[in-house]
Amino acid sequence: MPGAVAYFTSRRGGVSPPPWESLNLGLHVQDDPERVRINRERVTAGLGLPPNPWVTAEQVHGARVGVVDGAESDGGRVLPATDALITAARGVTLALFFADCVPLFFAGPGAVGLAHAGWRGTLSGIAVSTLEALRQRFGIEPSEVWVGIGPAIGPCCYEVSEELWNEFNRRLGTGVSPGPRYLDLAAANRELLLRAGVAPDRIVEARLCTRCRADLFFSHRRAGFPTGRMAALIYRP
Repeated sequence: MPGAVAYFTSRRGGVSPPPWESLNLGLHVQDDPERVRINRERVTAGLGLPPNPWVTAEQVHGARVGVVDGAESDGGRVLPATDALITAARGVTLALFFADCVPLFFAGPGAVGLAHAGWRGTLSGIAVSTLEALRQRFGIEPSEVWVGIGPAIGPCCYEVSEELWNEFNRRLGTGVSPGPRYLDLAAANRELLLRAGVAPDRIVEARLCTRCRADLFFSHRRAGFPTGRMAALIYRP
């Protein structure tokens, strides 16, 4: 993704015990905050991230996009009731947390973004809201944006109610369901991105199922609560 450095962590390499074993990066899942702090410091040092604290959000499965201006006071900031972040500042690490939902990474000329898309956020259009915020705030058109779709629960494992399955198919049509009552959230977000004007060759997909790959990832669907969280991280160098 030109103009951005982006990562998605695994569950390996941290200090948290079960059920957060071991690189839990979420402060909201009943793990000891001191262990989470150590885990975040390990990620920052190991990946060579900028030394200032991450800017993150209180994720609520909505479609609100927060703008980070890069001021010194933004370091360590947690934006309330927000599921996407954008910034044009250099060296500011945006971070959101995941355990099955779809991480979306955005990189355009002069700005980056990050979004958290569960089923509610997908239906609410968080992907499109993030693109629109990049356009309105920084003048970046969707056709100029690269998007990464990170690891998430796959269509192999994501069985939902008949009502929700019907709603996805009604709104998005083909491509979101590999079979009765199973959803492909990554494909649903890809479809929304394409409809909004992102070029097909600018969408990069991990295609790793977080529920299948319990060796690599935390999965709320597999483990229930409490369990840990991976982090999606992006910044402009």
